[in-house]
Amino acid sequence: MLPTEENHVPPRYRYEQIADDLAGRIASGEFPPGSKLPSRRELIEHYEVTEPVIDRAMQVLRIKGMTETLPGVGVFVAE
Repeated sequence: MLPTEENHVPPRYRYEQIADDLAGRIASGEFPPGSKLPSRRELIEHYEVTEPVIDRAMQVLRIKGMTETLPGVGVFVAE
């Protein structure tokens, strides 16, 4: 089926999907304010992607003000 205006959904980058998934998990309370998100390595394994994809997803969450990064410590959900 060819895309039409009615059924065409623009493709999304994998990092956007991951950022949306993590944002939903934060909003649902799975990761409450002040909690530490899983490590980069854990996220890479969970989502089966490369390090730059996770880094970009983390950047999106940081720009949205949902997370704060403490270098050498980890990424935390904003209070």
